[in-house]
Amino acid sequence: MSEQTGFDLFPDRSVVALRVDGELKDLATTVTEAQTVEPITIDSPDGLNILRHSAAHVLAQAVQRINPEAKLGIGPPVTDGFYYDFDVATPFTPEDLKAIEKEMDRIIRQGQRFVRRVVSDDEARRELAAEPYKLELIGLKGGAAEGGDNESVEVGGGELTIYQNVDGKTGERYWQDLCRGPHLPSTRMIGNGAKLMRVAAAYWRGSEKNPQLQRIYGTAWPTKDELRAYQTRLEEAAKRDHRKLGKELDLFSFPDEIGSGLAVFHPKGGVVRAEIENYMRERLIAHGYEQVYSPHITKANLFETSGHLQWYKDGMFPAMHLDEETDAEGHVTRQGQDYYLKPMNCPMHNLIFRARGRSYRELPLRLAEFGTVYRYEKSGQLSGLTRVRGLTQDDAHVYVTPEQVKTEVATQLEFVLETLRGYGLTDFYLELSTKDPEKYVGSDEAWDEATETLRQVAEESGLELVADPGGAAFYGPKISVQARDAIGRTWQLSTVQLDFNQPERFELEYTASDGTKQQPVMIHRALLGSIERFFAILLEHYAGAFPAWLSPVQVVGIPIAEEYNDYLGDIVAQLRKAGVRAELDASDDRMQKKIRTHTQAKVPFQLIAGEQDRAAGSVSFRFRDGTQDNGVPVDEAVRRILEAIETKAQV
Repeated sequence: MSEQTGFDLFPDRSVVALRVDGELKDLATTVTEAQTVEPITIDSPDGLNILRHSAAHVLAQAVQRINPEAKLGIGPPVTDGFYYDFDVATPFTPEDLKAIEKEMDRIIRQGQRFVRRVVSDDEARRELAAEPYKLELIGLKGGAAEGGDNESVEVGGGELTIYQNVDGKTGERYWQDLCRGPHLPSTRMIGNGAKLMRVAAAYWRGSEKNPQLQRIYGTAWPTKDELRAYQTRLEEAAKRDHRKLGKELDLFSFPDEIGSGLAVFHPKGGVVRAEIENYMRERLIAHGYEQVYSPHITKANLFETSGHLQWYKDGMFPAMHLDEETDAEGHVTRQGQDYYLKPMNCPMHNLIFRARGRSYRELPLRLAEFGTVYRYEKSGQLSGLTRVRGLTQDDAHVYVTPEQVKTEVATQLEFVLETLRGYGLTDFYLELSTKDPEKYVGSDEAWDEATETLRQVAEESGLELVADPGGAAFYGPKISVQARDAIGRTWQLSTVQLDFNQPERFELEYTASDGTKQQPVMIHRALLGSIERFFAILLEHYAGAFPAWLSPVQVVGIPIAEEYNDYLGDIVAQLRKAGVRAELDASDDRMQKKIRTHTQAKVPFQLIAGEQDRAAGSVSFRFRDGTQDNGVPVDEAVRRILEAIETKAQV
């Protein structure tokens, strides 16, 4: 049987690796005719990860060339880039990054080859004796794939491998690192599309109990033009940062007196949030949901029943021990109980389902709640409204018969997409998260059937479907809706999840048509995810310039002079009576300053009036982009404003 390397099979320089029988391999790998071999191009998702992981190795080599005492952590690819962690005596400075980039460029231009070598545990320990963090990973080996901080890029398979950077001509070894690979054939293929971005502190393996390391973040792209395009997107994203806009537009804040990750919404932010929720409530009512409410805390045994104290305790706030009573001598006369702030609403919805007997005629039963939950996120992971400790979920739990599952999932997915389009998001793809073989409940048969059902629904939707192997929660597979915003960034929004766990743990049942007691199937559906995070996504999507229906102030009347205050005031009053959020700017500021102020506040409609308008019973429309429509009759102006709000037009 003849053998060939990837170089022989795929001479195209855009091919950087192989997929051999489903597993990623270096391009230098020898394969046979009996194997299934696919080329991996540098611009594919796998190719970009390989490019970025190779750039991470070059970064680490450059750091140790400059500072041989630096100890290596790990260096995985991440979304749009890579990082590498280092234990160094003093933190990196911007000047250090410049020097490291220059050294990286020298390594890239040298055209060093990445060479894979299988080693035993003892060999790896001997060769990496000066790298304490690598020695720790060698001890993990097979279990590292379950680690929470990307250890699997180093170890986690059945064998240990070291990648050496060697001279392309002589084979002289320059540097080496513990790594699973694969890598690019040569450092030269990194080209001039790599750039170091910033430095951050990070705990080794993500635990606050471990040493704090210095993390250098970088990005890498196949070409210089793609790097520049990415940098342009970052600049635009910085302008749209919801934390910056939230302050400028007076929407929300995070007072130190309340605590990290706990937001307060100011009046203008409250308007936007209320409109987001109101539209959601309208959609829920129209699609047969029933709204419920549940408390913020509960006894511990509820979360023991649900499994959250087994599977999710690290993400929960510590228990509050309550209800204990003592006598005058301090003896306990009544045992207390642990209470927890709820991290999820689903256990309480199960109790609502179980509160009385249920018939198959009631199913599907759709329970919905805007329920505030609390999750103990690590302080370093908090990020504005996108990662908080107190969040309000637009949570829904749907109870169905087994025969109703596929139809209901399809209904839920259609409902999700229609609703998101109403908020102005239109570019979607789907992700199917399947079973983690090491962490699941329920039978393999049930998982296979549920996964296939979700796959069929996703494919029938006509949207692109991307696999997420092993990404499901322990209780069942899920479809997640990934939405692209105005500048092309992807956000995970809605999820539709099947649950084999809680109906059984809570002993949920309904009376079937034949009189027998049956267990329902439970569907978890989060459409917006959390109101706070969705608020941030919309704020950045619109760069603060919300469509009129969402805008905190929808119309501002600006008189050319004080004598036209009453004329515009009457129009503003008419709009308010019709439910429009309208204001009159009767301040002493000059007209041009008023226009500038309300344009910066991103008010969608400014109505300007002077003598000519008053005489004609008209106004001048001024829009956020600076365009103006003069001499519009008042009745038409009111109609246009109301229509823009009612139709949720993208003004």
